[in-house]
Amino acid sequence: MDRSTVITRRNGHTGVYFITYGPNGHEFTYARAGSAASLITETELPAELLANVRVLHVSGISQAISESASDAVSVAIAQAKAAGALVSYDTNLRLRLWPLERARSVIHRAIAQADIARPGLDDARQLTGLRTPDEIADFYLDLGPKIVALTLGEQGCLIATPEARRVVPGIRVEAVDASGAGDTFGGAFLAEYVKTGDPFVAAQYANAAAALQTRGHGAVAPMPTRTEVMDALAVEAAFGAHHDRS
Repeated sequence: MDRSTVITRRNGHTGVYFITYGPNGHEFTYARAGSAASLITETELPAELLANVRVLHVSGISQAISESASDAVSVAIAQAKAAGALVSYDTNLRLRLWPLERARSVIHRAIAQADIARPGLDDARQLTGLRTPDEIADFYLDLGPKIVALTLGEQGCLIATPEARRVVPGIRVEAVDASGAGDTFGGAFLAEYVKTGDPFVAAQYANAAAALQTRGHGAVAPMPTRTEVMDALAVEAAFGAHHDRS
């Protein structure tokens, strides 16, 4: 792992979030105010790295933590696009960090510059005021991205491009905690899309990875390996073939 461009500060603590569990599932609590990450400015961006990156993935949280961080993300997107990189944006709406109107303005301005929009259904309903997945997909495609990957929880995801769209179903697991499932989906989707160039194939892989991640508590430890994902997809395919013959 290359940590050569990681910035360290004496005047900023490491941001922390805590996960608590209640009858409605998991909730996040943040200790981000004044964190080292929130102090970043556009002048600190690693220009050489951005000039050679293949994919840049950013999220609404990165822009919510401070105005300077928001500006830095915007500049990073512009630099990555100028270098020919693929830009992916996850809405990751956290209204404890900023008000809805500002979130809507900043997030949609960034998505208009992205190649892949990665909203979740709950986020998108708040950000757009729309209800159905197809309406939301149309909205984000109209902003400019060439792919919308709208996650639908247990229902899988809707993948929409200007030429085609399809709901890609998830796989069945005994879920215990959805913390980190969206991030797992996003990372897995990008890795598989870069490999295959097919957003529907990438979505199938990402759905499986996200589903497997929900089998344990926490946002990081339960993330599956590629071997585990491929094994789960093989089992799912075999089950589907057996069901079709029955």
